[in-house]
Amino acid sequence: MDYIVNKIKNTHKKRVTLNDIATLSGLSTTTVSMILNGRGEEFKIKPETCQRVKNIAETAGYRANVYAKSLKMQRSNVIGLVIPDLTNYGFAYTAKMLEKQCRENGLQLVIACSDDNPQQEKLAIERLLDRQIDFLITAPTHQDPYYYQQIAQQTPILQLDRYVPNLDLPYIISNDQNKIAKLIQYLIQKYQLKEFFYFGGQLALSPSESRLQGFLTGLTQAHVTPKNEWILHRTYQPESGYQMLADLQQRLGRLPNAIFTASYTLLEGVLRYLTEHQQMEKLFNRQLHLATFDDHALLNALPFHIHSIKQDHQTIAKHTFEMVQKMLQGEKTHNLKIDCEIIYRD
Repeated sequence: MDYIVNKIKNTHKKRVTLNDIATLSGLSTTTVSMILNGRGEEFKIKPETCQRVKNIAETAGYRANVYAKSLKMQRSNVIGLVIPDLTNYGFAYTAKMLEKQCRENGLQLVIACSDDNPQQEKLAIERLLDRQIDFLITAPTHQDPYYYQQIAQQTPILQLDRYVPNLDLPYIISNDQNKIAKLIQYLIQKYQLKEFFYFGGQLALSPSESRLQGFLTGLTQAHVTPKNEWILHRTYQPESGYQMLADLQQRLGRLPNAIFTASYTLLEGVLRYLTEHQQMEKLFNRQLHLATFDDHALLNALPFHIHSIKQDHQTIAKHTFEMVQKMLQGEKTHNLKIDCEIIYRD
């Protein structure tokens, strides 16, 4: 048998098939299929025959064709997740928690990255759809409702962290606006700030609009009149945080008094700029105040204070999985906003 197995493995460039196992065992493909699908006892096939077929399959390196199986069962038990940045702590933590829940419930989570690029997101989604996924979770990168509506006709979709206006598809996001406003008001009043700059990502994205509105509301509640030059936007990549601060210091001829970054990734860029330009002492003596959306445990270990808005990623992941289960069962779901927490570091 070993000789025949090796011959098949050496002459096949593609994977070993069910027909190969049937040839090796001298049985029909139907009988072999029953055995390898765990139905040998049901069809009264001798235990020694079942074991012999399983041994042959293992030795030959046979793996079932999951695509053919999913077509037959009309379920692949695979969930697709498209996030903007695999290094973004918030998305990474949510994905980790979600993957664990899927795994524990017999589902596989396949994660792809869009790099916050609409064309890359579309490519990632198309490749996931080619895998016959049962469900798609995505953080939308563009505002084209028609594209997502077309997909939703065949595969259910859940929007994560972001949502597209005029798109009647469920979403789960953080309820961030009021907490941002409260933090900004607190910082202005506590430190008597006369200027406060905002570093944001793509303004067309729904979180950008919400976080900016929270920032502006905080200024108003602190009786500070917003100035257009305080509001800066690029992308949510660390390089954007770095470049916005570089451009701002060149324009002002100094560092600003305070900055709120609309994501932890933008904060990374700001801190890298301060480090490279030997400006970190401004944080120690509080000539520069920093606050950010999203949180990381590392902020607790720093020798200076960076206040933050902490998302509840565990709850987000929990409710995301619950919504996936309901939608797979054909149940209607409601949009969810998960509350954030202000982390004061005084």
